[in-house]
Amino acid sequence: MHDHDVGQDQARAEQPKTSAPPLPPGPPATRVDRWLWAVRITKTRSDAAQACRAGHVRINDKPAKPATPVKAGDRVRARVNGVNRIVEVSHVIEKRVGAPIATRCYVDHTPAVPPEFAVPVARRSRGAGRPTKRERRQIDRLRGFGL
Repeated sequence: MHDHDVGQDQARAEQPKTSAPPLPPGPPATRVDRWLWAVRITKTRSDAAQACRAGHVRINDKPAKPATPVKAGDRVRARVNGVNRIVEVSHVIEKRVGAPIATRCYVDHTPAVPPEFAVPVARRSRGAGRPTKRERRQIDRLRGFGL
């Protein structure tokens, strides 16, 4: 190895690496059902259209039909699989892309879901039959019904 080779290797190592590939070019606006599908908020475009028709999608707090245009800066509220998602459009795309690129096309403003207070479930081994009176009292005590 020559001395100039070592210098080139050090120069390459010191250069900042690009953090992510550039976003694909997109139109200034597109249909909301197409955008929801493209950024992977819904699994299929028909799911996105169905959510719009059911009234589960709002753009800037106005009900949206599947063909309602969405552009950069719009705030989209979508109820998908029982979860309310609030996202702000940062880049408009029409074609479905990979998940790392898709997440860069919106800013997620969805509030964090508080942890649910789950009641412990008492499990019995299969074939053990009905609980005895003593076991039932223990189960009730575990659930917090009796002390």
